[in-house]
Amino acid sequence: MWDKINVPILSAANWGGQGLHPRGNFEGFARAASKHKWLEAHGLEHWTHFYTDYGVALQKRFFDCFLKGEDRGWMSQPRVLLQVRHIDRFVERHEDEWPIARTRWTRYYLDPAGQRLGREPPATSASIAFDALGDGVTFLSAPLEHETEITGPLAARLFVSSSTADADLFVVFRVFTPDLREVVFMGAIDPHTPVAQGWLRASHRRLDPRLSTEYRPYHSHDSPQPLEPGEAVALDIELWPTSVVVPAGHRIALSVRGRDYEWQASTGARLSNFKNELRGCGPFLHDDPRDRPAAIFGGTTSLHAGPDRQAYLIVPVVPAKR
Repeated sequence: MWDKINVPILSAANWGGQGLHPRGNFEGFARAASKHKWLEAHGLEHWTHFYTDYGVALQKRFFDCFLKGEDRGWMSQPRVLLQVRHIDRFVERHEDEWPIARTRWTRYYLDPAGQRLGREPPATSASIAFDALGDGVTFLSAPLEHETEITGPLAARLFVSSSTADADLFVVFRVFTPDLREVVFMGAIDPHTPVAQGWLRASHRRLDPRLSTEYRPYHSHDSPQPLEPGEAVALDIELWPTSVVVPAGHRIALSVRGRDYEWQASTGARLSNFKNELRGCGPFLHDDPRDRPAAIFGGTTSLHAGPDRQAYLIVPVVPAKR
């Protein structure tokens, strides 16, 4: 499909739209055949950022160029415009490509023994189990020594076994302050959106080798592979693109859950057109019992890691421009 798209494209993504549309924005920009394509990524809700003066001016320049034949400098516009997300602000920056070419794809390894996320793989093998429909486990890094920009797609490689024939994995990339308060952001819909998320049903683990990269696994979803209870398999899980500049002293973390992320048990946040309270994922939940029958998805999920099963998270660390 993408190779048939050759019209000019301005793809506008929202870092806080996890579960909604950012994957399509980045996927469309990267894979469409158009020679004239641009990517923009912002934060906050659309209606207080992209639908106001900043976004409208950008759209007018794009449409003036391709509908009216009035360039107004658009053709010299860098292909990627990012509103890089900081803890308390956004900083505008232009790039020439996506993912950013100077990205340092950095591995953080999971250690089940201490629920740590570290730069070196654990020296000994260990496992940790959790309720397959529950809150799961969180792997926490040491405090970061330096301010670190993380902008781009992430990916997790996990070794997973289940007591049943399948398991749903919900992976959440998180940031914590030095006193271990989670940093969340105003999202496209939900006011307490985590930094990045990804999802995978274990039986859909088959990768498309033509489209997959180490930092961006692509699943074919065409050949279900049920689990053998108790047997560990490798899962490569895509986390949607994100941007955050993490201050020194803060920590990063990866949560592996059996259900959707929740910022806290109750937030009080609601919108009249959604039936559920907004707790971090907006209305985009995976909680239909018809899709997740307890007989198949309600057992125990185990994570395994060690020298022979290196489980890790790939993080897109972006150094400053020279």
